[in-house]
This record gives sequence, C-alpha cells and structure tokens, in this order.
Amino acid sequence: MWCSLNKRIPNLLRRYRKTRGLNQKQAARMLGVSDTSMISRWERGICLPSAFNIFKLAVLYQTMADPLFPGLTSMARKELLERAKTLNVSKQHKIATYERR
Repeated sequence: MWCSLNKRIPNLLRRYRKTRGLNQKQAARMLGVSDTSMISRWERGICLPSAFNIFKLAVLYQTMADPLFPGLTSMARKELLERAKTLNVSKQHKIATYERR
C-alpha cells in the first residue's frame, strides 16, 4: 500500500461504493479490512490499496479496476507513451491502440 500526505490519488471509489448501496463499514467488512479508516483513506486518495485489494474492490463494486482509478490509468498511459517515443514507433502504436479501447 502506498500513502502520501501531499499528493492525492484520483479515484471513484466512493461513487462506486455508494452506487452499490454500501457504507464504509460494510465495505470494510466485505473486503476484510480491519476498520473504516482505511476505506476512507483510499476514497480520499491518501493511500492506494494493494493490488489484491484493488481486485477485491473491483469484484465488490462489479466493475474492472480501470474505472475505479481513471486518473491513475491515464497517468500510466501518458508515461508509457512518453517512454515508447524513445524506443520506436511500432511500440508507441501498440500503446496508442490500447488507449482507444
């Protein structure tokens, strides 16, 4: 789990939880998290859940992991495209094609 006090991680966790009709306590119990403070930190973007918890959140909220963290996904795409430019054009094309899906 990654946490930062000065940089927020954009996410839609709260929206998905509320859409499923869950409060933080219920979500914490379903995910096996010890208390609601961790759910709150994830939703406020202070901490990033572990990879396994991201998958559990996706299952609980009946979605894929990408929509839960749209800002993080777009930042990763931009970074990969920048790095692909230094490699060669064909690899850049593959990443750009994935971006349109």
